[in-house]
Amino acid sequence: MRCSGERPGNGHEPCPTRPPRMRSSRRSMSETWPMVSVVMPTLNAERHLEECLTALRDQHYPGEVELIVPDAGSTDRTLEIVSAFRGRVVPNPLKSGEAGKAVGVAAARGDLVLLLDSDNVLVGRDWLARMVVPFVEDPDVFCAEPARFAYRSSDHFINRWHALLGAGDPLTLYTGNYARDSRLTGRWTDYPHRAEPRNGWQRVELDPRWVPVLGANGFMIRRAAYDIVPVGDYLFDLDYVHDLVQAGRRIMARPDVGVVHLFCDSAARYRTKTRRRVDDFFYFEREGDRSYPWTGKRRTRGMVDFAVSTALVVPIVSDAVRGHRQAPDAAAWAWHVAACWITLAVYATGVIRGRLKPRMLDREGWRQ
Repeated sequence: MRCSGERPGNGHEPCPTRPPRMRSSRRSMSETWPMVSVVMPTLNAERHLEECLTALRDQHYPGEVELIVPDAGSTDRTLEIVSAFRGRVVPNPLKSGEAGKAVGVAAARGDLVLLLDSDNVLVGRDWLARMVVPFVEDPDVFCAEPARFAYRSSDHFINRWHALLGAGDPLTLYTGNYARDSRLTGRWTDYPHRAEPRNGWQRVELDPRWVPVLGANGFMIRRAAYDIVPVGDYLFDLDYVHDLVQAGRRIMARPDVGVVHLFCDSAARYRTKTRRRVDDFFYFEREGDRSYPWTGKRRTRGMVDFAVSTALVVPIVSDAVRGHRQAPDAAAWAWHVAACWITLAVYATGVIRGRLKPRMLDREGWRQ
């Protein structure tokens, strides 16, 4: 069985059966490998949950791992599946994924917290160990995020596009604040930073003025960080990382691993997910709960460039052609054009709606 995420033209990632060796460690294995608390918010998440939890269960990690599932009232098989994998369910009365993360973090006992979504699949049985290594080797590392979204040729073309683009929102490529390897740009972010290669990971010093969008889909953080910037009723991942960087935590790690993100499999679901993100942002911005800076000359210029490029069509078609040349997948890159148009339409109507009457997108009947 193939357990690796594919990279077009680059073969497959290895599937080692033992955890990587860490540098400068004279302690016993049980002392070296810290406990990891996996926080996974759910709401009717049965669709991909078993695949997600199977990959987590199959990790060859020498340390202790606990699974915390803040559930928002699932009525499908979610709780049954979690029980089969011995997860600890805690209630999430505020329903949203951000509220679930806050609940889960409060219940965590591990030295490290892994924020894993129910539509994520870890690539390789040493994934967890490779994510932990930077924290053990470098005490200045406060967080880590996988270098890429793993590409699988068997996935839906929208998920393949997502993996190749390195983002679930094409607007972020124009503003430059994406944070995963992109086959379109050949970079993982356009924001200023300092990077140093290490054995199996990259040490990155973030610029507090330009923090990429970090914090989800396999994001790992020291639990002690939550004492520096307290968590309220909601944990907005990119806002929280931004606030920690402003508080002086500048060093992150990018382990050379990938994570599958089963993002969505239809234009309708893509539109709904994008609208949820936009509507929730304006609602919580009005409530004073959002801190990530989306304004400024560079970001505004990127938004205008995206709108103009999408309206003109030719630039986004050119991007799709260029992407296909670099990582051939006709269906995935053809979707890029449609995704740009849907994104522009949802953002345009969302801005109007958000300025007139902001509100959260209703979670009633929500399914992953």
